[in-house]
Order: sequence, then structure tokens, then C-alpha cells
Amino acid sequence: MELRLYNTLTRSKDPFRPIDPARVRMYVCGPTVYDHAHIGNARPVIVFDVLFRLLRRLYGERAVTYVRNITDVDDKINARAAERGITIRDLTEETYAWFREDVAALGCLPPSVEPRATEHIAEMHQLIERLVASGHAYVAQEHVLFNVPSMPDYGQLSRRPLDEMIAGARVDVAPYKRDAMDFVLWKPSTGDAPGWPSPAGIATPGRPGWHIECSAMSWKHLGETFDIHGGGIDLVFPHHENEIAQSRCAFHTGVMAQVWMHNGFLMLEGEKMSKSLGNFVTIRELIGEWPGEVLRLAMLSTHYRQPINWTRQGLGFAAKTLDRWYRVVGDVAAVTGGENPFEAELAERLGDDLNTPAAIAHLHQLADVAESDARSAMLFKGAANLLGLLGDTETGWRARAKAAIAVDEQAIESLIAERLAARKAKDFKRADQIREELAAGGIVLMDNKDGTTSWEIAR
Repeated sequence: MELRLYNTLTRSKDPFRPIDPARVRMYVCGPTVYDHAHIGNARPVIVFDVLFRLLRRLYGERAVTYVRNITDVDDKINARAAERGITIRDLTEETYAWFREDVAALGCLPPSVEPRATEHIAEMHQLIERLVASGHAYVAQEHVLFNVPSMPDYGQLSRRPLDEMIAGARVDVAPYKRDAMDFVLWKPSTGDAPGWPSPAGIATPGRPGWHIECSAMSWKHLGETFDIHGGGIDLVFPHHENEIAQSRCAFHTGVMAQVWMHNGFLMLEGEKMSKSLGNFVTIRELIGEWPGEVLRLAMLSTHYRQPINWTRQGLGFAAKTLDRWYRVVGDVAAVTGGENPFEAELAERLGDDLNTPAAIAHLHQLADVAESDARSAMLFKGAANLLGLLGDTETGWRARAKAAIAVDEQAIESLIAERLAARKAKDFKRADQIREELAAGGIVLMDNKDGTTSWEIAR
């Protein structure tokens, strides 16, 4: 099969041709660990986990290296540690552990390497020294700044008008900048801020800028150029644009990564998620209500490049789907790899720019086939595994679903009685509303011509 990926750099969907098929390399920007990760943070983790699985199927598990970094030095981290009265290291150890637990609950494989920024200060120094020596960076008032005008084709990834790039760069206003778009590679540390010996002959301790961290970690673990760089669409400018500038100018290469992939924004019930609106939802909160697999299927039901509207109704649909699929597979073992034609069919659909909605639609069709045939059920389960789904047995799923919901049986029975009365009164709109409310809460009603006969937890 041919894998085609949309490349933000070229603005086209192109066949994927790794630099070395025996060493396929992918880097994805990970979290800044200062608090519980929110559901928007989960999207790139899940999306690129699916791509990791697909690449391993195509090129072999040993041939694929997936690097997802941890940013553990940042002003937000400094502020949160001070607020809680703990050390920065204690904070990042705690929040990093939370993140690992959360993404494991979402069914994500561990990346090949999960480097921490603070463990790559030496590599950052080397990059900065290279940039200063070649005239692409300069020292000013104990800062080291990248000299954007020294790179004539800066801006190829985001393709923003000059005035927009200048406006974006002015977030960090400083009188010592030679150009408005110049950005910080290294800055002095004062007070309780963490600090390391500075590069470029600066006497006072300092700490890295955000962008140089990813350039250093990707170089260390993947080399000067590699195959795929991923992250959220919000990182295109300035973060990824500046990564490209640093890495290309340090190594005098035409590209940093061949393919740049970006997932779309996440909205929550039709609104931008923010703490000020009171709709900020963490992964931890959601997996306290729903099995992580429900969150995963709901996330993959929208194509990764499109914005996603995250709703409780969508979670209810995902839970109902998984309930049905686990009924189909029961407790059978999965068949994976070359012996599974269903998996090959699913891989073909994912090969079209990671088209997870098409893959899920095909799984619905395969479930119909698998429902009456034990061998097909094993093939169906193996195919779903390519999406990181159906990794459990039906018995395990039922136990997880039951544990993930606190059922108010009296409230459910009351709503069922209200729905029955609404149907008798021919108020079908209200009856449908009640069914949808219950479905959004993970409750499936069993109806016949006489009314609701029973209900069960679908998640």
C-alpha cells in the first residue's frame, strides 16, 4: 500500500518516502508539564499514536523511532512551583507521572524516546554556539537571539504575511532586538528561576528559550534531518517556524523534517476551551467518567486535520459503538499482521492521510461480517487494534465500563418513566430528548413495541 500524508510545508498530500526505510524517524511536540493535561493535549498524542502504529506495520517495529518530548523548563512551571511552594523538579516529576498515566489510559503506546528538555542543555549549547559562529544569532544584554533576517526564506512553513509575523514576534518585546522578529534562544535566570551555565561567553547563568529545546532534542535522537515532525496547528507559528530556522541554519540543510503534520483545534461543546469560561476539562477528569477507549474513539471519529467539537453526546455514541463491537468479539484473541486481511483493508484507509473516520466506517462494516463468524471476529479485533481499539476482552470492557460510571439507578428509572409517559402522550420530541440524554450519559435503552424493557451501561 502507499502512504500519503498532508504536508503543511508543501500544502499538498504527497506519497511518504522515508529518508531511510530501515530507520523511519518521527518527532512530535509533547506537553509542558506543570498541571494535569487537558483534553486538547490528548489529540496530538492519540493522532500520532495511530500514525506510529501504522508506520510500524508498514516498515517494521524496529525500523520506526518515535520521539515525543517533555518540556520541563518553562515560566509556567516556575510560577506553578512557586505557587505550590515546592521545587521545580518535584512539580515536573509529579505532573510528568500524571501525563504518563493519562495517555496510557487512552491506549497510547509509549514513544521510542521521551526526552526531557533539562537533560539536553549541552545539545542546546552546541546549537547556539553554531548559530552565533555562523552569524545567525547574536548576544545582547545576556540574551542570545536568533537573527531572523539572516535566513532569507524564513516563514516558508506558516506562509504568513510579514506584518503578521512581526505582530506574533512582538509577544517578546525587547529594546535589544536587532529586528522585531528576532527570537530568544537563551535568556538570563534571576531569582528562583532555574539556571545553567550560559553559552556564547555569557557569564551569568541562564535558561533556554522554548524553540531551541525541540531543535536540540530532535537533533540528539533523530539527526540533523528526519522524516516527520508533528504537533497541533497552534504550533505552526512561531514554534515550528522557529525550530526550522534554528535547525536549518545550524546544520546548513534544506529541510529540518521532510513532512510537517498538524492536527486541528479542539472545541468543547461548540466553544473554545478556557479556564475563564469555566469549561476547561482535563484528561484525568474525563477518564474518571469514561473508559479511556471511549475518549480515543470519539477523538478519532473526526479527521485529524479538521477542528473537532468535543461533546458528551459524541462520547455517548463512541461508548455505544464500543459496547456493540465488544459484543461482537467477546473474549476472542486478535489476529494481527500479514495473516489478517481485515487489518490490511483498514491500513489502506489509514494510508490516505490517516483517514480515521473512513477506517472507523469500515470497522462498522467489518463488525457486521464478524458478528456471525468466530474467525472473522478475531480478524475484526486485530484490525481494530491498528487504531488502538479493542485491546481488551468483552469481560474486561464490561468491568471497566461499570467501574467508570456512578449510576444513579433511581434517576434513570425516573427518566424512563417520564419517557414512557411522553410516548403515551405522543410527545415524541421529549421522548427522543430523554433517550439522547441517557445515551450521552452512557445509558442504552432496550425498547420493544410495548416500551422500554431494560437498560444497560454502554461504557
